[in-house]
Amino acid sequence: MRILFIHCRTYCSNVAISANCQITRYGRLGQIDHAREVFDRLQVKNTVSWNSIITCYFQNNQPAEARHLFDGMPERTIVSWNGLISGYVKNKMLKEARSVFDQMPERNVVSWTVMIRGYVEEGMVSEAELLFWQMPEKNVVSWTVMLGGLIQDNQIDKARRLFDSMPVKDVVAKTSMVGGYCHTGRLSEARELFDEMLERNVVTWTTMISGYVQNQRVDVARKLFEVMPDKNEVSWTAMLMGYTQCGRMEEALELFNAMPYKSVVSCNMMIIGFAQNGDLIKARKIFDQMREKDSGTWSAMIKSYERKGFELEALRLFSLMQKEGIRPNFPSLISVLSVCSSLASLDHGRQVHAQLVKGLFDTDVYVGSVLITMYVKCGDLVKAKSVFDRSPTKDIVMWNSIITGYAQHGLGEEALEVFHKVCSLGITTDDVTFVGVLSACSYSGNIDKGLEIFELMKSKYLVDPKTAHYACMVDLLGRGGRLEEAMDLINKMPMEADAIIWGSLMGACRTHMNLEMAEVAAKKLLHLEPTNSGPYILLSNIYASKGKWADVANLRKTMSSHNVKKLPGCSWIVIENEVHMFKGGDSRPHPEQSLIMGMLEYLGGLLKEAGYSPDGSFVLHDVDEEEKVHSLGYHSEKLAVAYGLLKVPEGMPIRIMKNLRVCGDCHSAIKLISQVTSREIILRDANRFHHFKDGLYWLVKQYCFRLSHKDTKPQNLLKPKNLCGIRAEQKRKMLMLEEQKRKKQKGPSTEEFEMIRLPNPMIGYGIPSKSGQLAWMLFFLGMHLLHFMHYRKHQCFVENYAASSSSSDPSSSIPRRGPSNWSLKPTSQPKRERTQEEKIFRRKAKYFLITQMVAVLVFLSLRVFDYE
Repeated sequence: MRILFIHCRTYCSNVAISANCQITRYGRLGQIDHAREVFDRLQVKNTVSWNSIITCYFQNNQPAEARHLFDGMPERTIVSWNGLISGYVKNKMLKEARSVFDQMPERNVVSWTVMIRGYVEEGMVSEAELLFWQMPEKNVVSWTVMLGGLIQDNQIDKARRLFDSMPVKDVVAKTSMVGGYCHTGRLSEARELFDEMLERNVVTWTTMISGYVQNQRVDVARKLFEVMPDKNEVSWTAMLMGYTQCGRMEEALELFNAMPYKSVVSCNMMIIGFAQNGDLIKARKIFDQMREKDSGTWSAMIKSYERKGFELEALRLFSLMQKEGIRPNFPSLISVLSVCSSLASLDHGRQVHAQLVKGLFDTDVYVGSVLITMYVKCGDLVKAKSVFDRSPTKDIVMWNSIITGYAQHGLGEEALEVFHKVCSLGITTDDVTFVGVLSACSYSGNIDKGLEIFELMKSKYLVDPKTAHYACMVDLLGRGGRLEEAMDLINKMPMEADAIIWGSLMGACRTHMNLEMAEVAAKKLLHLEPTNSGPYILLSNIYASKGKWADVANLRKTMSSHNVKKLPGCSWIVIENEVHMFKGGDSRPHPEQSLIMGMLEYLGGLLKEAGYSPDGSFVLHDVDEEEKVHSLGYHSEKLAVAYGLLKVPEGMPIRIMKNLRVCGDCHSAIKLISQVTSREIILRDANRFHHFKDGLYWLVKQYCFRLSHKDTKPQNLLKPKNLCGIRAEQKRKMLMLEEQKRKKQKGPSTEEFEMIRLPNPMIGYGIPSKSGQLAWMLFFLGMHLLHFMHYRKHQCFVENYAASSSSSDPSSSIPRRGPSNWSLKPTSQPKRERTQEEKIFRRKAKYFLITQMVAVLVFLSLRVFDYE
């Protein structure tokens, strides 16, 4: 009898196949623990199971665990080795991948191709090319990968030679070559290859259309798009991009309406296109009609509002974005920071800063520069300096930001110190650096130092002076009264003087009353910017100062005939997230107008006692002195200061913004107001910051940069309030009481006023407003007290009950409801062992008490939280 032994190959059972599928699925979902649990439950693990779990660990960025499993495999195939190389490549670990590649017992074409692809993806095209020519055999995928690498490296001619030597050219390789030609602008060669192709897919057509779009040949792209046999979402989007980038929004809208499916990307393009053309209404309409919005959609709309000057709308949309639960991305946060800079909204800026810290963006040098600029424009130089000092790396942009910040606040010496430090560190300066330094010299009146730096710009620092630098020098000389030298500098300039230079000269002429030179500058300005009202206003002011009212009238007629309109002056102040805007005169009364008028009247009395006399020369109208004095008393910045004194708590600075330059009389008045009220006032006008404290126009030197950033008031400046300050505070309280009585009698005011409600900066951060914090704090304190009382009563009741149970009197075993049994003082009985119910109750009570105490501490900390 002969026995025949047949070798049978074992196959995976259905259970193993199902388990391998589960492992793969869990790995793609990121649930690596569930995948490992399924793998460990397998009684028989085949090679496919091991490969699946290794791939899962690589997909979830755990290459060390994947290698550990690979080393423990009982049997490895070439697929296992290729999977290990591919995993290392996907995790950008090329050294480890090459080490495994060199250790492989045998390699196939997949092994070589995976390694070449890894080099190409990391930009190491030369290493990829060297390995490619060592391949024993190549397939069409290998050729295509190498071709894509050369195209990616912009080696189009070498890519063409490789393309010509390919034994088989499929549609992917030809499409890659067409894309390479389009990327380098060689459209004729791309179109020639496109026309030679016998087989084209939708990617080929889209690549050719995108090439025409990228090279601004939209009409040719549209003709090709019309004859395209099959169009997908990418094709429509590529054609739409061509119209939006060229600003042809009517055709873009027509194409957009014809799209069978409007993707989020296409909607974002339309929003950006309309915004760039200034049509924010249509952009917002598309935004509101979108059913699905991603972070790019919100960012595009916010940035559109920010760039077009609609700062309040940008803040409202940012608040709405956080209410919707959309996490802000980097561009949206930067846009909101720019809005905070424009509005000088310090609270919103701090909250965005906190979001940047949470997103780990704060270490970026670009973010640091934007944060410094925001804090500088909000008047908080302490925080700006703190951000600058904490930055681990500083580029020239960040140095320029802090130099410009010092310059805007009149700190010329500090700006020069930073400039010299930049030079000593060997950092290459640029033209922006010198604009900041020369501006600092101009604002601080350091003419000689400014002239010295300007002369050394080209010879020592190798920076050619540009128009902006000449404008700084003209402003520097003009402020010092050296108008002839400023004019000589303009005449010797190697380039034509622009409007900024002539405007600087004309402003200096207004200061020093040089009518002849002002007329020359005005003619130049009117030639360069005929619709700008600035030259007319300055020249009119000079005529008015000289008493030439006929010339003033003629100039105003000329403005009217040329349809030139003067920008009205306004000031605003932010009080509890509300922007209160004031304009000169009584044209738009405030809801609390009576309070403001009362404070202004009272301040007028204090100012007269302090020796203030209104300067009528700043009223440039042909009226009598009494009307001039009345007009000076109602300038917008004085109205804002009066309202700030009423609303801003004592000890906090009053921050006011103005769209134009502050007038000289208001400057003198606000300086005295800071003295008689003992308040710090920070005024930002169109040019710079003005700091007032204790009746001095101070330059922050003794305050901002000699202290820790946590200090709120310098000890060396602490003084007892003078009599005027005490009287002003008493007057403020009296006016508030009178206003409350008036409101009770007359009801709420119905006067119209431009009072804009800012979105709450706390929205989206889990932090309630101040009133909400106080309410929550009181609520938790009350809950804590009530629960403590309940706990004590329960404890004493149980102890009294236990004591009565152990008594000899049988009737005492029944606890009676009454004051005796609910006493908060337990009876003096020996302790007994607590029951299980009592232990559970005490444990729950303790946990509850700890929770309430933590909540109270959190909300107390939020009340005084100030992000540094």
